[in-house]
Amino acid sequence: MPFLSETLARVKPSPTVAVTQLAAELKAQGRDVIGLGAGEPDFDTPDNIKAAAIAAIEAGKTKYTAPDGIIELKQAICDKFKRENGLGYVPSQVSVSTGGKQVLFNALLATLNPGDEVIIPAPYWVSYPDMVRLGQGEPVIVEGERQLGYKITPAALEAAITPKTKWFIFNSPSNPTGAGYNRDELKALTDVLMRHPHVWVMTDDMYEHLAYDGFDFVTPAQIEPGLYDRTLTVNGVSKAYAMTGWRIGYAAGPEHLIAAMRKLQSQSTTNPSTISQWAAVEALNGPQDFLAERCDAFLRRRDLVVAGLNACPGIDCATPEGAFYVYPSIADCIGKTSAGGALIENDEAFAKALLEEEGVAVVFGAAFGLSPNFRVSYATSDAALTEACARIKRFCEGLR
Repeated sequence: MPFLSETLARVKPSPTVAVTQLAAELKAQGRDVIGLGAGEPDFDTPDNIKAAAIAAIEAGKTKYTAPDGIIELKQAICDKFKRENGLGYVPSQVSVSTGGKQVLFNALLATLNPGDEVIIPAPYWVSYPDMVRLGQGEPVIVEGERQLGYKITPAALEAAITPKTKWFIFNSPSNPTGAGYNRDELKALTDVLMRHPHVWVMTDDMYEHLAYDGFDFVTPAQIEPGLYDRTLTVNGVSKAYAMTGWRIGYAAGPEHLIAAMRKLQSQSTTNPSTISQWAAVEALNGPQDFLAERCDAFLRRRDLVVAGLNACPGIDCATPEGAFYVYPSIADCIGKTSAGGALIENDEAFAKALLEEEGVAVVFGAAFGLSPNFRVSYATSDAALTEACARIKRFCEGLR
C-alpha cells in the first residue's frame, strides 16, 4: 500500500515557485541570471505599514487571535469594499487567511464534493486547477481567445456550465496575461451566470490596483448585485502594498460560507500572523497615494517590456490592461533550433533553453494552461528588464 495520499498524486508543485527557486540557485552558483518568474513587486513595504507592525510588537499584540482575523482588520476590509467597490459587508462576512492562496484553498476545500466541476478560464494562475483537484473536484478549462486578449466569451462560459458546475473562478486583471475585463465584458459574463443560479463565483481581485490606460476595474458582485449572495470576493495586500512576505489575504461573502472557511482554518493554520494583521489594518486604513505612483512605474515597465519583446523575431506580445505580467506568444519559434543546439519543440523547451543559454528565467505557458507562450513578470527594475529583453532578442535571433 502506498504511503502517500492518492489525492496528492493529482497535483504537481507550483511551476512559478520552481522557476524562482531555480533562478535563485543558479545565482548562488555564480550564474548571471535575470529572474522574471516571480509575481512579486520589487518595491518595499511602505514605512507607515512597517511602523504599524513594530508598534503592534511593542504593544504586546503578539498572541493568538480569532481563527480568521481580528475584528479591527475585518472592519478595515469592510470599509475598503464599501469605499472602493461599493459592496456592503459586515465583519461576520469576512475571512482573513495566510495569503490569498489560503483563502481560495479554504473556500474550495469547504465546498467541493467528488465530481463537482469548477470552471477556470485559461490561461490561469497555476494553482487554481490543483486546488480544485485537492478538493476532489474537477477543473473545467475554458480557453480564452488570443484575438480577444486571452479573455473568454459569454458563449464559451455558457457552454461549459453543467448541472455539476459549482464554481466559476474569475481573475481580472489576470495572472498570467494581465488582461482585464471592462464593464461591458464583465456584464455579459454575469448575465450568463444569472441564468444558472447553482453556479457560484470566486473572484480573485488581487491585481485590482494595478490597472493602466484608464482601465476601470470592476468586480462581479459590483456589476451584478444579483450575484452578491453567491459570490466570494477575494483580495489581499500582497501585490498593491508590496506585502508578499507578510502573508495576508482576505475575502468577503455569504456568512454560511465564511463560517465554513473559518471552521476549516480553525483546524489547520488558525489565525494569520498577528503582527501582519495589524500591518494590514494600516495598509487598508492608511494613506493610499503611493498606489498611483507605483502603478505609474509598472506602466512604464509594461511599455518597456512590450516594446522590447515585440522587437524579437518570432514573438508576438499583446499590451495588457493590468497586473505586472505579459504573456507573449512564441508560435513562430516552435520547431526551430537555438544557437546552443536546443530543439524548441514547445514553450517549456523555449524557457529551458533561454535560461541555459542567456540566463533569463521565465515561466513556460503550459504551466498556465495555454501554449505556446511564456510569462514575464515585469515587477523588477527597468535596467534588469532592458537587459532581459536584449538577451531574449539575441536568443530569438539565433533560432534557425
